[in-house]
Order: sequence, then C-alpha cells, then structure tokens
Amino acid sequence: MAAGRALGLGPLLLLSLWGASAPASLLRRLGEHVRRLRDSSSPGPNPGPAAAALPAEGWLQQALDPFNASDGRSFLQRYWVNDRHWASRDGPVFLHLGGEGSLGPGAVMRGHPAALAPAWGALVIGLEHRFYGLSIPAGGLDTAQLRFLSSRHALADVVSARLALSRLLNVSSSSPWVCFGGSYAGSLAAWARLKFPHLIFAAVASSAPVRAVLDFSAYNEVVSRSLTSTAIGGSPECWAAASSAFAEVARRLRAGEAARAALRAELGACASLDRAEDRAELLGALQALVGGAVQYDGQAGAPLSVRRLCGLLQARGNGSRLAPYRGLRQAVQVVLHGLGQKCLSFSRAETVAQLRVTEPQVSSVGDRQWLYQTCTEFGFWDADPWHVLSVTQALGPSVSALLIPSASHCLDMAPERPSDSPNLRLGRQSIFQQLRTWLRVDTRIRAGL
Repeated sequence: MAAGRALGLGPLLLLSLWGASAPASLLRRLGEHVRRLRDSSSPGPNPGPAAAALPAEGWLQQALDPFNASDGRSFLQRYWVNDRHWASRDGPVFLHLGGEGSLGPGAVMRGHPAALAPAWGALVIGLEHRFYGLSIPAGGLDTAQLRFLSSRHALADVVSARLALSRLLNVSSSSPWVCFGGSYAGSLAAWARLKFPHLIFAAVASSAPVRAVLDFSAYNEVVSRSLTSTAIGGSPECWAAASSAFAEVARRLRAGEAARAALRAELGACASLDRAEDRAELLGALQALVGGAVQYDGQAGAPLSVRRLCGLLQARGNGSRLAPYRGLRQAVQVVLHGLGQKCLSFSRAETVAQLRVTEPQVSSVGDRQWLYQTCTEFGFWDADPWHVLSVTQALGPSVSALLIPSASHCLDMAPERPSDSPNLRLGRQSIFQQLRTWLRVDTRIRAGL
C-alpha cells in the first residue's frame, strides 16, 4: 500500500516553541495569539450561516496510563468533528492532531485539512493533546501526574481515538485515515504513521522536527540568513541594524544602575535588571521577538513581520548610531500592543514561580507541561530553528519531502488567503497531488484492481 508523509517545511523558521523560560514563553504566546485569530477568522470568502456554525466539542474517555492494564484511571480528551463534506462511510478521515497547546473547533473548520476535505468527501476530526487545553487529567500538573505526559502517551491516544471514533461515527474499517499536524504535532503525525501503519494510512507533517541533534548550534546561521533574505523584506543592512541594536542594549546593561533602569523602562522589562539572570531574561525575550517576527512572518495575526521589523530598525531618523536601538524599542511596543501585554520580560524568579504552579489554568498555554516534555524527552532547552531538524529531502517513493521557499512556521496549514505567495500555493498543490496519488492507490487496492 502506497502511504507515507508529505512534509511542508518553511526554510525561515528562526525559533521554536520548545524553550524553557521567558523567551520561549513569549514565542508560545505569539503562537497562541496567531492560532486564536486564525481559528476565529471566517472559514471562507463567503461563509453562509451553516458554515459559520462551529461543531460542538466531544469527549473521549482515555486511559491515563495506556501501558499499564492494571491502572484503571482515565481522563477526558476533547475532540471535534466536521462531517459537512463526508460523502460516504468508507471515505477518508483527516485527523488533525493537537500539539503543545489548546486546540479548538477551528482545527476542523479552517486550515489545510478542512480545505482538502471537499475534494475527497473526507471526514475531519480534531484531537486535543493530553494535558493541554481542557484535556487535563484530574489531579493537576504535579510531577507525579506529568509522568503520563509524553509523545509515547500521545501516540497511544491517537490509536485509542482512531478505534473509538471509528465505532462512534460509524466509519468503515476500510476508510483510510490521514494524520495532519504542525510543529510538534507534525512530529506526532509522522510518528503515528511510522509506528501504526495498519491504522494510519498517511501523514502530512508540517514543519516537523523529527531529527535528534546533540549540541545543536545552527541557530545563529538561520537567524542571519533569515534577516538578510530579501524575499521576506530582509537585507544585509537589516542584519547589521539588528546587530547594532543588540550591541547598544548590551552596552547599556553594562553601563551601570541608572542606564539599566532607563533600559528597563524603554524595553518593557517588569523586573530590575541588576541581577544577571534578569538581564538574561530580557536579552532572551528580545531574541524571541526577532525570532517571532520570522517564525510567524506573513501569518494573519502576527504583530510583527520581518519587513516591518527591518523597516523599524533601518529608519533613518537623524542618522545617529542609536537609530537601530530606537527601532528595536518601537518593535517591542508593537509586539506588546499586539499581545495585550504590559511587559516584554519578567524576573527569573517570577518565571520559575509561574512554572511551579500545578493547578490547571484555563488561559494557560501549557508552559509547565511543555517544559516537562522538553526536559524529559526532547532536550530542546534553547530556541531551535525547525526546518534544520526536519526531513527536507525525499526518503523514498512513499516518504516525500517539500521545502516551501519563503514560508514561515506551519504556514501551509493555515487558511488560504489572497496574499499567499505563489510558492505557498504551489506547495499546497504539491501536497494535494501527493495525497491524491496515495488515496487513488488505496482505492484501487480496496477495489481489488
């Protein structure tokens, strides 16, 4: 059976959401902000009343420890179903996997899986990851409870959900299931296909970091290449301006208490900058601000694009050496306003205190849970560019790879927009063609041809 995964990967992925403290927290909030705006946007250019209605959430009872048959504890996992295009019970099922954050009904109504559904009469299902969003087991987020949080557990949930939803929704046993996911969820989609080929027919893994690299050091190279890319509004001059702005920040941090106090006010640091660890928090947050401009470049809801960042950094003003620094200050205000935050960085002590909270927070983006996963499983303790850790060349006829020039993080999964680049449109079309090839072969096999 011809099946595999098509990887839609953007070459401009500066920073991941995998870091451990305030810098990663800023990126996670940027990602959540973009996702929420995307999910609340119109599902199409001319949505009718029926299209505007979102599906109700469903709940699956899942084993807390699927690897211990004597443990009878369970939790409820959220899911959503879009059956508006489902043509027959033996049609394909597109399973959109959630990752390290909450999922919502927009996962089955908007974006790439939903856009592909009409062509095949597919059923679209969204499955929230355990321990994120509202799919948090009773008992909270203490360390003893978090031992049931891993990609291994998440994959077991995929299998259990695949079997339970097939029965619940009366899906034919011959229906091909295709997993979709972006970022960490993209890794889950690829791994689900690899580990359970008898249940998962294919996977589309967008911006999925599936390679393990010890002492990963390619970050600065990707940063430099992205800021100098004219395709997204960068230039060598922009890179030089960013370097000048950060050099000025470093100079002021060394200049004494008065200079640090002024810097704190100008750059939106909530904490005093007298402690080395709090100065590191500010520098990391500024780094994440630049990374976020690249990671979500061109995406609806992103407060800062590379083009706008470079415009601020290179504003001529009075031509002084402080112009790039002033541009960085303006970029900070743009991001803070866009996210509705009063501070860019907090004290290290406050960051640690927030990470120690074990009660589930409805508005949380899952920082404690994700820190646990990175420390116990992935080891991405710094910010990493995604595509360098992804598969960017085909591994065989059933494992194809796609690198979309000038595409930001998981952009191929976002809803289509008139402003989408030709490269992005071509990339989505390539994924469509690959799925068509796989699904046609599956149809012929089922028909005995």
